[in-house]
Amino acid sequence: MAYDLQEQEQIDELKAWWDKYGNLILTVLTIVLLGFAAFNGWRWYQRDQAEQAAGVYAELGRAMTARETERVNTLSTALTDKYGRTAYGPMAALQAARWYVESGDAAAARARLQWVVEHSDQAEIVAIARVRLAGVLLDEKNYEEALKVLDGAAATVHATAIADRRGDILFAQNKIDEARVAYRDALAKADAQHPLRQLIQLKLDALPAAAVTS
Repeated sequence: MAYDLQEQEQIDELKAWWDKYGNLILTVLTIVLLGFAAFNGWRWYQRDQAEQAAGVYAELGRAMTARETERVNTLSTALTDKYGRTAYGPMAALQAARWYVESGDAAAARARLQWVVEHSDQAEIVAIARVRLAGVLLDEKNYEEALKVLDGAAATVHATAIADRRGDILFAQNKIDEARVAYRDALAKADAQHPLRQLIQLKLDALPAAAVTS
């Protein structure tokens, strides 16, 4: 097909433009397509991991109900080591820690709770783990370490439970005035429907009266 002079000039300009920018355009397109493929691949991998973790988590629940200690150990470890980046990792660690406490294995409970504190990116779950970890340390009479665990908690997440646990530790140390302050702080942070409110009030009322100074 014959082209007139104007058309030929346009074709020559297009060829020159492609010679100058064609490789760059192809490179950019390749990067975009590879990025899109990688993103879809990552999403598929996350879904696949979550589905597998859900199955293991269900098995863990059955093992805890059946009191199968070895399977609880194996499954909870798998959920933290292999599926720790899914939502099931921290959930499994919390459930396993509770089970270990009830089974009298404080060291295993402490390890699971510490894992949550160090690896979970969910502030609420980390706060729950800190409160429970401080409770385990309280039972072991490791009061200073328990207070350090609470000191590292976020100020606004589960603040009532944290202040309440702090009061328990201070009371165990016979620091009555400080415990009173902590329980009052817990009450101040609790709304009228908070499930801990009545218990905190009972503990506060049961404290020995403050010493009267003349």
